[in-house]
Amino acid sequence: MRKILVICGPTATGKTTLGLSLAKKFNGEIISADSRQVYRALDIGTGKDLPQNSKCQMPNSNLGENVCFYEIGGVRVWGYDLVEPHEDFSVSAYVKFVKRILGQIWQERKLPILVGGTGLYLKGVIDGISTASIPPNENLRKNLEGKKVDELFETLAQLDSIKAGSMNISDKKNPRRLIRAIEIAQYKLEGKEVFEKHSAGIGESVLFIGLLDEKRALQARIERRVDERVKNGVEGEVKKLLDEGVGWDSQAMKSLGYRQWQDYFEGKKSQKEVIKLWKQEEKQYAKRQMTWFKKDKRINWFNSSDRKLSKKVEKLVQKWYKSS
Repeated sequence: MRKILVICGPTATGKTTLGLSLAKKFNGEIISADSRQVYRALDIGTGKDLPQNSKCQMPNSNLGENVCFYEIGGVRVWGYDLVEPHEDFSVSAYVKFVKRILGQIWQERKLPILVGGTGLYLKGVIDGISTASIPPNENLRKNLEGKKVDELFETLAQLDSIKAGSMNISDKKNPRRLIRAIEIAQYKLEGKEVFEKHSAGIGESVLFIGLLDEKRALQARIERRVDERVKNGVEGEVKKLLDEGVGWDSQAMKSLGYRQWQDYFEGKKSQKEVIKLWKQEEKQYAKRQMTWFKKDKRINWFNSSDRKLSKKVEKLVQKWYKSS
């Protein structure tokens, strides 16, 4: 049976570093499962950590327009730079992309390693999401555009009170997620069939590795990483995006590490205030990620601060990889 290794967990736990190490050990290739890294030109703030002067390379096989990979330490990394920063990108589009790449990696008799903290992306690939196949309703989106989050939530509550009641605080404040939820609820109310095409899970042998850390240690990691990204020039990266016409209302600029800079560029906050807010929101995001992943009992958890982490994980992967 074809196999997939998944490395997941909250932000700043060293998932990519572990993934690269395992890829070298088990002849693997990495597929990013990070909803921020799909955007071109969002490099520093999303932590792509690409080698200097590296370029996205086109594969020999025909995987579709603009599908390329980076090479980091001799390992192919897919899933970066899939769309322009002014474009929207959906879970459905991600699942379609990954299924093409999985076929390519398996054909070359290599191990695909899904690495990232976007739980919905991982769920879409591994388990499938029936609503992922529901198409965007552009007319509905235009009608909802500009509405306040309270109005959007009220609209959702009227259409689907169960969905509205199940949303966490973050989702209730996220206009994009609210609009998508309204879109799905409206689609179902119209009695339309939810097609399963592109939404079913992969049905392969999957091993889940989860990385976590003690709360204080993780928060310290997050603070250091934000400081590194500021030092590496994320402010200049945001400015360049704005100069190129990417607006604050774009899906890309609503990402963590980018949206926090809006008040700074509009003269409402200092750089120090932006960095403080960014760190706070990264910590809150890590907490939400853990809430999501802790529900999945398939995940084998490891402490990212464990000095023997690599050896312990390698032992588990080796046993699974050699099994039929």
